[in-house]
Amino acid sequence: MLQIGRGLVGVATRSIRISPLIMAKNFYEFEVKDSQGNPIKLGEKYKGKVVIVVNVASECGLTNANYTQMKELLDKYKSQGLEVAAFPCNQFGGQEPKCELDIKNFVADKFKFEPDLFGKVKVNGDDADPLWKFLKKEQGGTLLDAIKWNFTKFLVDREGNIVKRYGPTHEPKDMVKDVEKVLAGSKL
Repeated sequence: MLQIGRGLVGVATRSIRISPLIMAKNFYEFEVKDSQGNPIKLGEKYKGKVVIVVNVASECGLTNANYTQMKELLDKYKSQGLEVAAFPCNQFGGQEPKCELDIKNFVADKFKFEPDLFGKVKVNGDDADPLWKFLKKEQGGTLLDAIKWNFTKFLVDREGNIVKRYGPTHEPKDMVKDVEKVLAGSKL
């Protein structure tokens, strides 16, 4: 109730749902589903780590180079705090038609690589995953903010800030200097 002068005026109330995108200040504030459908709080999983967040697809022309080079980065820098968070996405040419278990097995068998694999997401459109809406808001793209293809990558610092975005054709091996700077606590 709101008091005005000496009388009382009733105030209608209704439930308002605030989007996590509006409220979120960093990567750590999101909860996503892992490849088995379990909820994962990114702040609990990655706090204090440097993370490469990437939308992946098994049947893309960029698949081999990206998975091979991300594995090399993770092998070299994991002990220093690097992680790779891979989000399968089937929005680009239907190039990720497999289920999460098949994707996980494909990546492990073909590349001997086991990134943190999450549930399949949409990265564009009104029904895009809230994390991906946030990533695009924090680091817009060239010409437009939409994710343009598979293997768009975002670099997250140890505080959960999105510090850089890399286009699909930017190879992980060319991220080394930035990864090293962020691992060392330097700003880009």
